[in-house]
Amino acid sequence: MNTLIFRTVAPFLTALMVLFSIFVLLRGHNEPGGGFIGGLIAASAMAIYGIAYGVQAVRRALWFHPMSIAGSGLLLATVSGLISAFVGVPFMTGLWVYPVLAGVEVPLATVMSFDVGVYLVVVGAITSMALALEERDDG
Repeated sequence: MNTLIFRTVAPFLTALMVLFSIFVLLRGHNEPGGGFIGGLIAASAMAIYGIAYGVQAVRRALWFHPMSIAGSGLLLATVSGLISAFVGVPFMTGLWVYPVLAGVEVPLATVMSFDVGVYLVVVGAITSMALALEERDDG
């Protein structure tokens, strides 16, 4: 299925899917979506790009090894949960801060950082599996 049309459309489709995955991640707890579904969409985008251009092209596009992405996501999700324990509330309790950036109050929550961690874990783990399977087929 590696046609000229597919190879031409794959970069645009990949970019659109990654953008949509970030949208799904950010709407998280307020509406359906979140880190897991957003991560699956982004990993699917990487798989499509890998089918069109090969494993090495995906590895160059990612900048980091997929398992490093998953590990950093796991660390971020764990730290997001531990912050509440240091404040003296139960583990995984959502905490908010409201810094002012450029004159605008921006609410930041440990819930969002946990979702970003889950997103990175899913993207890294699923992309790593997909690349391993694709390498196996190429070899």
